[in-house]
Amino acid sequence: MAHSSHSSHAGDSGASHGSVKAYILGFVFSVVLTALAFALVMDHVMPAATAIPVLAILALVQIVVHLTFFLHMNASSAQRWNVMAFGFTVLTAFILIVGSLWIMHNVSINMMSR
Repeated sequence: MAHSSHSSHAGDSGASHGSVKAYILGFVFSVVLTALAFALVMDHVMPAATAIPVLAILALVQIVVHLTFFLHMNASSAQRWNVMAFGFTVLTAFILIVGSLWIMHNVSINMMSR
């Protein structure tokens, strides 16, 4: 009887938990992406000018894998607030990073002109 009560509470929280298969699949994807990035750098497969954008793309794919398989973020209505909070976090981090770079660039230009 207590088990059915526990399962009803889990459903009320709105949290969607993945299956073992999904966790294993996410882990395999993460390991493969990490190994690709490591091999790309260690084996000097391509010039640095090409490797940097490829590494950035692999990093973005890795982020999507983690968000999907481990944090269970998707387009469902149950995840809407989580996705909005994540979007706000990304926007805030973007503004902070770009603003800091812009300020440092302007300081550098103004200090070098003297």
